[in-house]
Amino acid sequence: MEKPEHFGKRVRELRIRQNLTQQQLADRIFVARKTISNWEGGIREPDVSMIGRVARSLGVEVSELLDDSPSESTPPTIIMVEDEPIILTGFIHILEDTLPDIQTFGFMTAEEAVRFAGGTRVDVAFMDIELCGESGIELAEELCVLNPHTNIIFLTGHPEYTGEALNLHCSGYILKPLTPEKIKKEIAHLRYPVKGLSVT
Repeated sequence: MEKPEHFGKRVRELRIRQNLTQQQLADRIFVARKTISNWEGGIREPDVSMIGRVARSLGVEVSELLDDSPSESTPPTIIMVEDEPIILTGFIHILEDTLPDIQTFGFMTAEEAVRFAGGTRVDVAFMDIELCGESGIELAEELCVLNPHTNIIFLTGHPEYTGEALNLHCSGYILKPLTPEKIKKEIAHLRYPVKGLSVT
């Protein structure tokens, strides 16, 4: 695995070369701006399953971002699954502002989310209960198979799904719109507490 400082240096060089701000790069790959900042500062590194996305967004081969040195950084990880890109980007920004020290990653499809969770421990998953052509309930079930201690927090504008969500023993249920207050309330009452994840 890459050294965080090596990876961050290469990302910063390529980003500046392409005249991208940290926010623009973050929006391309659906992560928080703070995540880009942490990578570039050598504070944290992406999981293996994210490196390909970063490379593609910058138009380079994965090998250009990596070296051979191992590292074992495992900060708490939150994912957001929402099939509308504008809404997904907005939700990522809200999560970043509310929980600035947590790595947050966004996905538009269940397939992407499951692929990521297959190689990464997901501590909290915020997800729309109605995804385009897919079921948020079924996605939650798949994530829980991969890691039974993933905290599932459903997002929806339809309160009639509450029963199904409760049957899955989800951690939370938020009626849209997503707000910092709603995030803090759910994080404070997670079904499975996450070390290093708290609100003030």
